[in-house]
Amino acid sequence: MTVLTSAVDPSSPGFAANRAALLERLAELDAALDQARAGGGEKYVTRHRARGKLLPRERIELLLDPDSPFLELSPVAAYGTDFPIGASVVTGIGVVEGVECLIVANDPTVRGGAVNPWSLAKTRRAGEIALANRLPMVNLVESAGADLPTQAEIFIPGGRVFRDLTRLSAARIPTVSVVFGNATAGGAYVPGMSDHVIMIRDRSQVYLAGPPLVKMATGEVTDDESLGGAAMHATTSGLADFLAEDERDGIRLARQCVRRLNWRKQGPPPRNATPQPPKYDPEDLLGITSADLKVPFDPREVLARVLDGSEFDEFKPGYGSALVTGWGELHGYPVGVLANARGVLFSEEAQKAAQFIQLANASATPLVFLQNTTGYMVGTEYEQRGIIKHGALMINAVSNSTVPHLTVNLGASYGAGNYGMCGRAYEPRFLFTWPNAKSAVMGPAQLAGVLSIVARQAAAARGREYDEDSDAAMRAMVEQQIESQSGALFLSGRLYDDGVIDPRDTRTVLGLCLSAIHNGPVEGADGFGVFRM
Repeated sequence: MTVLTSAVDPSSPGFAANRAALLERLAELDAALDQARAGGGEKYVTRHRARGKLLPRERIELLLDPDSPFLELSPVAAYGTDFPIGASVVTGIGVVEGVECLIVANDPTVRGGAVNPWSLAKTRRAGEIALANRLPMVNLVESAGADLPTQAEIFIPGGRVFRDLTRLSAARIPTVSVVFGNATAGGAYVPGMSDHVIMIRDRSQVYLAGPPLVKMATGEVTDDESLGGAAMHATTSGLADFLAEDERDGIRLARQCVRRLNWRKQGPPPRNATPQPPKYDPEDLLGITSADLKVPFDPREVLARVLDGSEFDEFKPGYGSALVTGWGELHGYPVGVLANARGVLFSEEAQKAAQFIQLANASATPLVFLQNTTGYMVGTEYEQRGIIKHGALMINAVSNSTVPHLTVNLGASYGAGNYGMCGRAYEPRFLFTWPNAKSAVMGPAQLAGVLSIVARQAAAARGREYDEDSDAAMRAMVEQQIESQSGALFLSGRLYDDGVIDPRDTRTVLGLCLSAIHNGPVEGADGFGVFRM
């Protein structure tokens, strides 16, 4: 393979300015993550511990193999909403008894672990990842059920969580539930629809309706233990497969269940079991991406700090040069890469991408998309040359490609370029964002400018004088709104990605994802839609 060279100068003023801007965004990310890790706050954390209970991340740590990584997903879900950051649930991928598992842990310190619209969306996304990548799912359950003030938003779509659990089981992807406390109403169906269920003596309470509601509905007077206690479910109803003595014993039993799954990966192993690290310092990634998204940067500098041995065989390097395509390896796994080099996608780039995606499918090679695009080129010349049909060609190829896709937004992801570079709507297996990245229909200034032009034309058509002061105020308002709504934390808070990551962690995150992906088969497409040539 060809070893990439680097022209990065860490002592240059531009590098220093880029690095400072990115560190500022990272500080904002760290502050948001701190809020998520704080759970419901000191008062409720103290109350939870006083009951002899572990926190959700402590439960996860005990569940995982010692010193193994945990890739947390959607950690800032609900950022910028009326709900706590993190959405009262922790999700992620970790290794249990040598098996990569998708883990979901309710946080009972946040409103009793009640399910709100964002925790529902986060849990559903975890289920999608488990199914797409054939990851056994472990639920660490302790939830008060639905957040009643928002029941109208969660009741009907919430049923998909239970449907997805049964579909995992039907696909022979095991599901395990450990119930640490309450699992009430709809929450009772999480253990009810799991393959393996562990309850904890004198702690677990699983019932469709608690004693007060039973009394109101039927007149029966009962107690928690008789109605839904762990011992009752282990000896009478049969819902519990194992009865643990305490939380740690419950986690031990969960590990035992996973150990006995006889789980095997279906995808090919890494081509290289001892991959070489990149030849360049990943610390440089903080200064490579431009603080001003209008200023392009060379994605090869990123690849040189992400790919094994900084080796990259470029495909069609002299054609469609605004898009870099080629082959490399990442933690031993072969990958094809599509990376934006100059923002705008022209017809040549679109055609090059479509061919490259076909080649990746022919060789069953996963694809990595590194986004930094303002979209497809516009204008009379480009329309006449067929930018619409060529852009459609690329999007067709992305849509119907069946090899796993991994997407990282490094900077800008605007317009239909977001689609062609495998944005969220095109269901990449995983999508992550750098803290400096933005995504929207178009840039704030461009969008405000378009609205201004339309308003001017409307005024002229009516024979009215245009109010320049109102126009300036409108443009400023629109730019501020789009700027705030296109930022990485805002979008991640709404689960338009699977997390905002430190650029220096990109290689590690992609490596963990590639390993998870290979739990299932890696197969290319048998055919594509009609390509308009």
